[in-house]
Amino acid sequence: MAALKEPVKMFIVQSLACFETPQQVVEAVKQDYKIEITRQQVALYDPTKVAGRNLSKKLKDLFKRTREDFRKNIEDIAIANKAFRLMELQKMYEDSGRNKRAKQNLLKQAFQETDGRITKQEITGKGGNPIETEHKHALPAYTPEQLAGMSAQELSRLAINGKL
Repeated sequence: MAALKEPVKMFIVQSLACFETPQQVVEAVKQDYKIEITRQQVALYDPTKVAGRNLSKKLKDLFKRTREDFRKNIEDIAIANKAFRLMELQKMYEDSGRNKRAKQNLLKQAFQETDGRITKQEITGKGGNPIETEHKHALPAYTPEQLAGMSAQELSRLAINGKL
């Protein structure tokens, strides 16, 4: 196993925090740093895995910060943007030529994309909080004296119609 310098360790930790697979990290380290490492060596830098339990506090904190930033900055990822996805679908549609099945699938996907059915969107109130609702308690329609004076049949009818 090659002894890794601090910048390489930080690169590995940040890559893993951004949900890259160990194999992707191995390939990136080889390409960027010209160092050959194994997937098992990469696993040592993932604090969410047993192999990474002895990772230094500094690298654990870096992993945590990077993961939080990655999750917060979803708009930085092009494919997370609806306009980008529709633009790519348009390009694929234009490139599909006379393939009717491909065009049909692309049209369906674009429809789902614009209709909002492709994602499970949640509607929330201000600041992401739950939507505020007012609960108004209705005054009773009948007084206890009126109810006492009704027959069982009348009470049953009111209950069935939801008026009781």
